Amino acid sequence: MTDQSKGVVKARIAQKLTEGLAPAALNVIDDSHHHAGHGHHHPDGETHFTVEVVSAAFEGKSLIERHRLVNALLAQELADRVHALAISAKTPQEAARA
Repeated sequence: MTDQSKGVVKARIAQKLTEGLAPAALNVIDDSHHHAGHGHHHPDGETHFTVEVVSAAFEGKSLIERHRLVNALLAQELADRVHALAISAKTPQEAARA
């Protein structure tokens, strides 16, 4: 992987979540290095992610509905390179209580 292409999947995830959810806070973490040598690990990384997203778009939605919304926005990435996605999806009010 060239230096120019490092972080491309992470950037695409951030862009899609920003466009789809207008988050108050967003953190996209590449956890791939924790899975080196495991199934579906790619030598260039960017296969395992955690997303922490705070958005008003989650208000009135169950945890499953929130995860489905994130998964739908990232369907292409999940079909291609991303093997695992851990999701923390909170409303601004929930995040303020944390």
